[in-house]
Amino acid sequence: MRWIEVEPAGPLNGCVHIPGSKNSSLALLAAASLADGLVTLEGIPNIDDVKLIAQIGKDIGLTITRRPSGELVLDPRYIHSAIIDPGKASAYRASYYFAGALLAKFGRVTVGFPGGDNFVSRPIDQHMKAFQALGATVQFREDHYIVEAKTLRGADIYFDTVTSGATINAIMAAVRAQGRTNLYHAAVDPEVVDTAAFLNGLGARIYGAGTDRIRIEGVPYLDGGRHTVIPDRLVAGAFLMSAGITGGTVTVKDVIPEHLGACIAKLSEAGLEMEWDENSITARSTGQIRATRVRATMYPGFATDLQQPMTALLTQAKGRSIVTERVYPNRFNHVPQLRRMGAEIEVRGESAFIQGGRPLVGDWVHATDVRAGTCLVLAGLAAEGCTRITGVEHLERGYEDVIGSFQALGAKLSLYEREMEQDSRAAGMA
Repeated sequence: MRWIEVEPAGPLNGCVHIPGSKNSSLALLAAASLADGLVTLEGIPNIDDVKLIAQIGKDIGLTITRRPSGELVLDPRYIHSAIIDPGKASAYRASYYFAGALLAKFGRVTVGFPGGDNFVSRPIDQHMKAFQALGATVQFREDHYIVEAKTLRGADIYFDTVTSGATINAIMAAVRAQGRTNLYHAAVDPEVVDTAAFLNGLGARIYGAGTDRIRIEGVPYLDGGRHTVIPDRLVAGAFLMSAGITGGTVTVKDVIPEHLGACIAKLSEAGLEMEWDENSITARSTGQIRATRVRATMYPGFATDLQQPMTALLTQAKGRSIVTERVYPNRFNHVPQLRRMGAEIEVRGESAFIQGGRPLVGDWVHATDVRAGTCLVLAGLAAEGCTRITGVEHLERGYEDVIGSFQALGAKLSLYEREMEQDSRAAGMA
């Protein structure tokens, strides 16, 4: 068993350089399969999900090499298979991108059902709807699905709900389809815009990314090229929250402040002083966190992936806060863990009611996904005594070096490992 120990260290202060976006990187790595030449991607974080994609790439003939400079060079010219191992596909959510990326080249793609964060099932019905509109058939099996199409033809696709993943997948499938595809009710997330910009750099013809209507004119081939992934707005938001929960001042650098507009506004509402310029944001504690209401929704609203760390912050606000989750209504697995630490939180339906101002006390807690892990790290920074967090593998899916990054701000975090049976208390908890 491995766990992270968090001990109180007072206010966090300093600067953090934000890595490339995890969510965008997962889309870009799959999208590179569409190219007919070498692709170089800059800023891709060295996290476990990326390492898993490299293993999948090796299986299908997609060569992925990380240079000493940190760049990833992908060679899709010798991809020989469109069968994604179900075991590997089920280990992370974004495996479904390989369906859209490989369909036009191979006409038949087999992918395991998506896995990843263990907080709610992730429906893929809108992905399948897009593929079928383009002329594909879909077969569902016990542990995988098969998407097949002799020819992809452009179509009008109306999404039933706003979904970033399905929007990106539809773009990838339509890029090499015959004719024009129009996406209506499309997601406007920065990750959608980043994927479209990357593909356009290879020769795709995608118009309107960043709006709710996207037009794609199909092309017969794509060149190679170079692209730099956008910074991770979700990692940045969590570090900004760490300033509030510890009473310090934290600056995140190499960010796009526009991508964090809703987060900046909500942190200001919660009592932090916020400043920003072209590529950095500073959060400064005023010594008091104010209770507030948060509604997690699709971009440009407050991000669902920041809902969990925000919940930790609001445990320090005197009065009642309400956090409502509109994207994944069951995404509250972090709440029982916060209760173990003394938080007073009640979940009713899609909302968590937080009676803040109660002292948190360190305990054994378990992270069930990346953002829940971030939430528990923040809670541990504010708690009395030592907090021990299991489920470290989830944090490693989203952070290159979560311990080093927080230590650079003055936090006391350490990683430990030993046989699980040696600590019966932890074994019973996990």
